[in-house]
Amino acid sequence: MFRMAGVRLRRVYEDPSPADGTRVLVDRIWPRGLRKDAAHFDEWLKDVAPSTELRTWYGHEPDKFDEFRRRYLAELKHNDSLDRLKAIRRDGELTVLTATRDVDHSHAAVLAKLLN
Repeated sequence: MFRMAGVRLRRVYEDPSPADGTRVLVDRIWPRGLRKDAAHFDEWLKDVAPSTELRTWYGHEPDKFDEFRRRYLAELKHNDSLDRLKAIRRDGELTVLTATRDVDHSHAAVLAKLLN
């Protein structure tokens, strides 16, 4: 688990914690191998995830992360799902969930930092 001043960042495959607050999946694609009845989250905001084009370009290559972050933040400028995440954050604890293995170089990490 990774924590950023009130916003938790976790992999969706991890067991939920009572301290998680509202758990929101922020991936555009359903997590591999996760059965729907085993998914423990409150909302799925797939529209807050990077566009398919940006995700494909990035390919989870850490060397591209700075440019990925810049492009992703530009995509988020007028995103209603981001507004929803901000509202959840104002109401209490928020845990951002992703299936990504390298959470430090993921869109979820960008979101967690942005929400603080």
